[in-house]
Amino acid sequence: MNKPVLQLADLRRSFTQGDVTIHVLRGINATLRRGEIVALLGPSGSGKSTLLQAVGLLEGGFEGKIEIDGENVTRHDQGERTRVRREKIGFIYQFHHLLPDFNAVENVVLPQLIRGTEQKIAEQRAEELLAGLGLGERLHHKPSKLSGGEQQRVAVARALANQPLLVLADEPTGNLDEATADRVFEQFMALVRDHGSAALVATHNERLAEKMDRVWRLHDGQIAA
Repeated sequence: MNKPVLQLADLRRSFTQGDVTIHVLRGINATLRRGEIVALLGPSGSGKSTLLQAVGLLEGGFEGKIEIDGENVTRHDQGERTRVRREKIGFIYQFHHLLPDFNAVENVVLPQLIRGTEQKIAEQRAEELLAGLGLGERLHHKPSKLSGGEQQRVAVARALANQPLLVLADEPTGNLDEATADRVFEQFMALVRDHGSAALVATHNERLAEKMDRVWRLHDGQIAA
């Protein structure tokens, strides 16, 4: 069986507001393996974003254990967290967060340069990814000259540029019309599978969830797979 990319053991997260403690995650136990695309479903306020932030090492304050590619990252300091994010994790958000002063290729090249990839190799990979997403004629357009669907495809290419083991997506097509969302998501799934990555996709969209391999449903702070 494929080696787990992500393992969660008794993951918990609480927030205190005044005298009230809110338990958002109440002992999450789950495993995500290479090649899998898993939907994370739950109503607003159920903790989907909190779970993604914990798994993406974007915040601390949680209890339990997180393993990424066999590495226990639970007590990593900020420098170690940054290393794991740079080497092993790709992020896609509902709003693309592209750099407005850089064109499509440059937006996809930048994370590769940060990781230490040679400029020419980074540019070649960026162009190949964008062409595969149907943006071969839009490589040198800045975000303001791209449609919403095109911008999100650039965001997908950027997230996959360093061939991460784990892709975390938070409502990646939530800001797109249905037809565009379907097209972008199909391309996203094909690229994830081609790269042999694993993906965890938070969404409200049951129809998109049905396209994925499995569904994790967040209910009362726990996952019902």
